[in-house]
Amino acid sequence: MELAYIPSPSHGVLYLGPVPLRGYAFCIIIGVFVAVWLGNRRWVARGGRAGTVADIAVWAVPFGLVGGRLYHVITDYELYFSEGRDWVDAFKVWEGGLGIWGAIALGAVGAWIGCRRRGIPLPAYADAIAPGIALAQAIGRWGNWFNQELYGKETDLPWALHITSSADGRVPGYYHPTFLYESLWCIGVALLVIWADRRFKLGHGRAFALYVAAYCVGRAWIEYMRVDDAHHILGLRLNDWTALIVFLLAVTYIVVSAKKRPGREAVVEPGADASGDTAADDAGTDGEGTPKDAAGAKKGAQSASAATDAEKEQEEAKSGPEDDSATAASAKPSDTKGSATKAGATSKAEAKADAKADAEAGTDAKATATDETDVRADAAGEAGAAGGVKKDEAESAGKKA
Repeated sequence: MELAYIPSPSHGVLYLGPVPLRGYAFCIIIGVFVAVWLGNRRWVARGGRAGTVADIAVWAVPFGLVGGRLYHVITDYELYFSEGRDWVDAFKVWEGGLGIWGAIALGAVGAWIGCRRRGIPLPAYADAIAPGIALAQAIGRWGNWFNQELYGKETDLPWALHITSSADGRVPGYYHPTFLYESLWCIGVALLVIWADRRFKLGHGRAFALYVAAYCVGRAWIEYMRVDDAHHILGLRLNDWTALIVFLLAVTYIVVSAKKRPGREAVVEPGADASGDTAADDAGTDGEGTPKDAAGAKKGAQSASAATDAEKEQEEAKSGPEDDSATAASAKPSDTKGSATKAGATSKAEAKADAKADAEAGTDAKATATDETDVRADAAGEAGAAGGVKKDEAESAGKKA
């Protein structure tokens, strides 16, 4: 008697009135949203604009779905074109059957078209979206659970998958849940790529190549456990050979790319520096859960530079004509301080304008004081002249007396 097992759903579709809601389709859609969400965070952290990943996904996703279906139909053509089969079933994507190899290959073509239209390098975009693709695969594999398909060999393990359907040659029983194995493996691949990208600053497509290589390793041993019909070459399933070849190509690319173009791209989306910094600051992270220390340091340096420029302008204002600076300092000390503070908070150009205004104010104050002194001197002179006249009149009157 089995004490524990993974039950299978009795059916993989629910009906909302006449509208069918299929579990397989839901898993694919949720996976796409997760991939775009994580890819957008990573893209913004690299200096790109928010929304660019989604714009390019509009091209990549449809191409990927077509490519995945084509690979499945070509490699399992007997399911659709052999005697007694209906070729129309080849278009029924909701019933399952998407080959990841074709999805990635043709999806890359769609992404290349989208990147070319935006003037973005495809390798940089691929690096940003790579962990998200792995998570999308992890979620999409649960669609096989809804359809009771792609399970492994029989087992009595506590986590065995209980298959209840007998359609299409299935034999009810307890089997290895290869859909779960691959889902967990893909989650591990996503975490590996995120860690390696932080640790080694992968660029020029190497993060994506790491995802491909790591996925192929897991797919090889999981594929070996499956019992569904497949073409064999030299005793190995076709997908095992595909995984081996793609793994070697991915590793070769990592090695060659690291030698020819070390490091990562300085600019991933031309003209997106300002908007990228703003979006990243709003998020408060670098797209992988870490603070934007670099952006904060950059803004701090800019503020310090503005303050230094303000101090220089204040010194230049003080080093003008000695009498003018002294008069300006005595006439408007608070204004000078306010101007310096304003210059530190705004820009160098405003600091110069304020310093010039202060100097002109000092000159005006001095001119006003000088004019007042001249007026007083003229008044004193007139008074002295009047006194002299009165004195002469008095002396004249004395002589006459």
